[in-house]
Amino acid sequence: MGGIDQDATGAADGTGTVLWRPPADVADRTRVGDYLRWLREHRGHDFAGYAELYDWSVTDLPGFWSSVWEYFDLTPGVPAGPALAEDRMPGARWFPAARLNYAQRVLAMPGLADDDLAVIGRSQSRGPVELTAAQLRDQVARARAGLQRLGVGTGDRVAAYLPNVPETVVLLLATASLGAVFSSCAPEFGTRSVCDRWQQIEPTVLVAVDGYQYGRKAIDRTAEVAAIRAALPSVRHTVILSYLDGVAPVPDALSWQEFTAEAGPLEFEQVGFDHPLYVLYSSGTTGLPKPIVHGHGGILLEHVKSHALHVDLGPGDRFFWFSTTGWMMWNYLVSAPAVGAAIVLYDGNPGHPDLGALWRLAAETGVTFFGTSAPFLLSCRKAELVPKELVDLGRIRGVGSTGAPLPPEGFRWVYDNVGADVLLSSFSGGTDVCTGFVGGSPLLPVYEGEISGRCLGCAVESFDANATPQRDQLGELVITRPMPSMPVGFWGDTDDSRYRDAYFSVFPGVWRHGDWITITSRGTCLITGRSDATLNRGGVRLGTAEFYSVVEGLPQVADSVVVHLEDDEGGAGELLLFVVPAAGVELDDELRRTINTALRSNLSPRHVPDAIYQVPAVPHTLSAKKLEVPVKRILTGTPADSAAAKGALANPESLSAFEQLARERQG
Repeated sequence: MGGIDQDATGAADGTGTVLWRPPADVADRTRVGDYLRWLREHRGHDFAGYAELYDWSVTDLPGFWSSVWEYFDLTPGVPAGPALAEDRMPGARWFPAARLNYAQRVLAMPGLADDDLAVIGRSQSRGPVELTAAQLRDQVARARAGLQRLGVGTGDRVAAYLPNVPETVVLLLATASLGAVFSSCAPEFGTRSVCDRWQQIEPTVLVAVDGYQYGRKAIDRTAEVAAIRAALPSVRHTVILSYLDGVAPVPDALSWQEFTAEAGPLEFEQVGFDHPLYVLYSSGTTGLPKPIVHGHGGILLEHVKSHALHVDLGPGDRFFWFSTTGWMMWNYLVSAPAVGAAIVLYDGNPGHPDLGALWRLAAETGVTFFGTSAPFLLSCRKAELVPKELVDLGRIRGVGSTGAPLPPEGFRWVYDNVGADVLLSSFSGGTDVCTGFVGGSPLLPVYEGEISGRCLGCAVESFDANATPQRDQLGELVITRPMPSMPVGFWGDTDDSRYRDAYFSVFPGVWRHGDWITITSRGTCLITGRSDATLNRGGVRLGTAEFYSVVEGLPQVADSVVVHLEDDEGGAGELLLFVVPAAGVELDDELRRTINTALRSNLSPRHVPDAIYQVPAVPHTLSAKKLEVPVKRILTGTPADSAAAKGALANPESLSAFEQLARERQG
């Protein structure tokens, strides 16, 4: 069902434009509808709609999460035991009696026959690679045997310097099957960034590519592999996936073919709910990246819930989310076979040869859910791309967006140019929980510019300065009840002090995520940027996402970053905007006037900056997040090396312009 109408309740900003509503038979054609029937039959719960279901899911945590476990039959024939032994944060204990293995459930692939495709890989570096369900199991068994020959056992760490390709999925599942711990960095990560991460966890096996193709550019990574090996004395064995033609062989390394040459039994070490599955990393913009440990049970339970009950994936679906192995969306993507969906992987430049590349990929591979980032959708809009005219996107039922807030014009673009009947799910969450805690649902309408609601089992609130939940007001995003996929802890943080400081130091017993959120009276959500990058003009807090939506919507602007420098004496301070002009454009007085007019008319006079500067580039993390806080620190006198961990930046050279400006302002 498509179409646009107006909802009388209105949004926080007074719009209330509805772009999509659930069809009348939504309960008969979705997995969440089937789950609601199951709850009536097996638990005696008869919920009228999403709001009632959500309220139950965050008030009766043991009831909800045990129902998810039972509904998806996560450990067939083996009772899970009590769901929540200790209901507290931090320190919640989920399913303490359970024994399971994440890889076992993913490889069960319920609803997929042996000859059904399970993994569909496309790459700019080589031809297509596809694995049926039977072939995926065989490859995992072979990689498992290879790891065992290299001495890997329960608790050992396996490091993957690999792109988003089927072999990386195989390696993750093989590692997990042994109860070993997986960690990945995308091959575009530089040596410093990789070593900052892996020196903390001391892997024993390194699996790496020798290079890759990005658009027209061939990138040799053999020097980086050598430097990483030299910096990691814990690594006893190296395996090389040959991925780029014409590069020199890596000495003293096994080839992937040798590593997987021998078949072995596909067995699964049964581990506890909190047994480490993989280590993900914070952006690490200051100090070392946080090594976030996720467990087998928490990830499996959260991902089957999210994939089936929110994204509506099941047998026959093909799930795509553009990601690299350095972003938690890759980990989220590769769990989809656990609910019977095949996954589509892509490695390469999403804008090569043009912005239609991913849409053509979706049509060619039969994608039913297309996931990407908000900046990609906005780039397509800016380029005036019309994907539905480019290719047949008739199989796509859902579009996912994350990584940054998607502004109203991004929503409108999807419905005008991708399809009027798709369910657009804008998600927000993070590496810390490896999921979205606010997002879409087949049971909820889609309002322009708003996230549809809080996700099941995620007790998200907007706190005011007095730690009181509020509606229709900007506040701190907090989680007030435990979630199973909250980290097991940080690697090496033996007393949990670093973990507590990261999330629980502001509101004791409550998870503070660090984002600004508005929860509207009707339950929709708006994320407006990081709370530590807040702009405060005359006592009014402004989110950075609003600035970027307006400024980067101008064809003359390619990128931007905005910061507010407070006045120590309580004055208004300075609001500074930095722009990267589009190719062939210079920042002049006319463009400054255009930007100011757009901000004043689209937002408010408070949003008009005190000064606008041209910079060659905006600093971004390796996962493409803007770095407002390090820019602010540099401009207030902090040396760049102290303001930001340059190894965590995709473009550390971008800080030079801000250092120069800081010197000029001080001089």
